[in-house]
Amino acid sequence: MKTQHTKLRPKALGLALSMAAVGTIALTNVASAAPESSPKFHKSHLEQIKTAFKNRKGRGAHECARPQAGDTRSVRQLRRRGDVAPLPLDLCDRIVELEKRPHSQSPLTVFAEADEPSLLFRYYLLDTTEFEANPFTGPIAGINDQAIQTGANTANGGLPTVGAVRMVFEPKEGLPGDPQTAADPAAFVDIFTDISGLFVINNEAGWYEGWLIRDLTVPTVIAELDAQGVNPWGTMTRADYDALRARSAEGANKPGDIFTLDGQAVRFPSAEDNFANGDLGNTVGFPVSIGAFNSLQQSDVHAYWELNPGTNWTFPLYELPFTGGLDGRPAVETPSIVPPSADALLSDDIPVRIIDELRRAALGDNPLDPRDPDRTEDEVNFTQAESRNRFIPSNVANEILLDVFVRTESFAPGVGLPTRLYMAYQHQVAKFDANGDGAISFGEASILREIPNGTEVLTGRDLYLSANDFNRFAVTREINDGLLAPRFAPSQRAYVASGFATAIEGGIEASVNRDADDR
Repeated sequence: MKTQHTKLRPKALGLALSMAAVGTIALTNVASAAPESSPKFHKSHLEQIKTAFKNRKGRGAHECARPQAGDTRSVRQLRRRGDVAPLPLDLCDRIVELEKRPHSQSPLTVFAEADEPSLLFRYYLLDTTEFEANPFTGPIAGINDQAIQTGANTANGGLPTVGAVRMVFEPKEGLPGDPQTAADPAAFVDIFTDISGLFVINNEAGWYEGWLIRDLTVPTVIAELDAQGVNPWGTMTRADYDALRARSAEGANKPGDIFTLDGQAVRFPSAEDNFANGDLGNTVGFPVSIGAFNSLQQSDVHAYWELNPGTNWTFPLYELPFTGGLDGRPAVETPSIVPPSADALLSDDIPVRIIDELRRAALGDNPLDPRDPDRTEDEVNFTQAESRNRFIPSNVANEILLDVFVRTESFAPGVGLPTRLYMAYQHQVAKFDANGDGAISFGEASILREIPNGTEVLTGRDLYLSANDFNRFAVTREINDGLLAPRFAPSQRAYVASGFATAIEGGIEASVNRDADDR
């Protein structure tokens, strides 16, 4: 099958994802209290968008494996590697560039984790050209222009910081829910990050962190509140839609579009932004962390991470007012590390640090039974899986943001921020928090669980975005501020690299021999 590559990134200043570029999605009317019957799992909004992007054209299958003039022995060996030889040419060129630069190790090897090879279906090419310069990407007058440079674009004699992120699907048999494609939220996806040009972080236990970013999209389905007064999952009411259209320019914020705060054409972060003046992108992006990492001796980064229902979780959104990224004020206050109670969420004084002993015992870290968010499942009905989670499933975060920004008539009309955010968080988390402790455990979010959402019944799959839903990627420079949110979120003030997704239709086999433990 011929492989097609679709570039999911904007043209200049991010205007390509306006309605002219994205295409039109038919709006489905659903009768009140009678929404469309749910499929096995809800299709992602981004998958429903008809793109007008040009298909990428390569130089032919396995063209990457052909040696080029000036290739060293190590580069020729890399080109022939089973996970590199089939790569699309732009990704191949980036991986080869990383090998040619000073490095402590070569780009990561993709090992198969099933009888069949892993399938590359998505990738991101990273650099520092798509966001405003900050003190972590170079000298800023009056801040660090007289200091030793330790940011991006300064290592190895000032080479630009560049990288690549590869996403591959594991075609395993026997996984919970029996996922067959990367589009299934139950899928197991391996993510390989390679970057050149980031200095090692030495002090205060700082780290770099990678983020898969989803930009909120306008629902494609109109459905009235059900008999219990609940929005059917992933929908908006006619009143919500009419209010959105009234505050949006012609051609913006149509169903299936990426949502924009100002009702104008999509404007992603760009190098022309000015955070101090509020001149920023207008989308509502929210991320899933792909984990923390540091750099090696020659300023190269190599990180591996797995996306699956045990990791496809987003930071607690009630942290957003405390990052400093919304109002530019220094981030000195932090919310409680224990998920807040329902009463706290309904007030303006969140976070509260006064935690009763019962709540502390139930949700706090315990030296006799330490919190372990990597203990995502067990063999006996989740009895030993972690239940004291601070984060929430990614599609639950999506629903919270729909409540906040899109469902302005059907959810808490007239209530402003930040109270609106706290109320939406409480409203959505309570649907899945079976024991009412304010946290969603791995058992409560199992993909095999059936969960009521008003009069409809969701499956656990509906709680998670699919790997195809993430259209951007970023790397931030982090410090221990007590938050799970990206530093200075939702701004780009701590970015050191970013990039947009390229999708590969049908995927391509891109792995070497079998991994040792298939985990």
